Amino acid sequence: MSTTDRVKEEVKQKYGSAARSVSDSGNFQACCDPGLRCCDPITTNLYRADEKGLIPEKAILASLGCGNPTALIELKAGEVVLDLGSGGGIDVLLSASRVGPTGKAYGLDMTDDMLALARENQRQAGVENVEFLKGEIEHIPLPDNSVDVVISNCVINLSADKDRVLRDAFRVLKPGGRFAVSDVVVRGEVPEAVRQSMMLWVGCIAGALEEQDYRARMVAAGFAQVEMEPTRIYNVEDARHFLTEAGIDVDAIASQVNGKFMSAFIRGTKPRAECCQPGCCSPVAISAKG
Repeated sequence: MSTTDRVKEEVKQKYGSAARSVSDSGNFQACCDPGLRCCDPITTNLYRADEKGLIPEKAILASLGCGNPTALIELKAGEVVLDLGSGGGIDVLLSASRVGPTGKAYGLDMTDDMLALARENQRQAGVENVEFLKGEIEHIPLPDNSVDVVISNCVINLSADKDRVLRDAFRVLKPGGRFAVSDVVVRGEVPEAVRQSMMLWVGCIAGALEEQDYRARMVAAGFAQVEMEPTRIYNVEDARHFLTEAGIDVDAIASQVNGKFMSAFIRGTKPRAECCQPGCCSPVAISAKG
């Protein structure tokens, strides 16, 4: 089995288990599995009380993200939003309320159990301008130039082919569309052994990107106006319990870890076509240019 296939299978198993736990018992029995990022301080207190009041409790229980992308990007009435790795649907449902009945929110997930949970949450919420799609974030099942905003909540770091994810997100965005995701990012150089141990804690199965590498890959995919805004910065105390259980001398690695791992909000835009005057890209104008 290839590395990519192994990562996908592990993600399916872990997140499928989380979805079944929420669906069957109404709580998240998998906590505190470090591979699911369900423990403080990464996944807690990300959503306001008024936001939680808009969606079913099980959508909140199944949220395994590291941020709240819907709170950090302006969504306008009538826009089309796509959530990559939508899980239990929390960010999709919140997006749907912001774009209103003239807009639409898509959720994309490859895990059957998560999709079933998300669709049940949609039913309970009574939201009609939502559609959950089965598929991989590396191969988005939507046409070119069909989405106004792409969001994601700590999912891109789970992919073994992040470049393909970024390229496909760019493809489905309309010219002028916005990319606005929460993700785990590494700041600067970290010894590989320490990095792998910390990655186990934050649950990045395929490994998070270093922040400058993330920026470079965004630009390579075609994005402009790339920005990275830290939302939570983690230190060794945040992971002390987990690292100690793993047999790691926490105090010995503190200087190599503190402030090196963060949740961040990453923004970018798909540039508009150079031809922007009314009528300049019409068939007549193109023919004249030829």
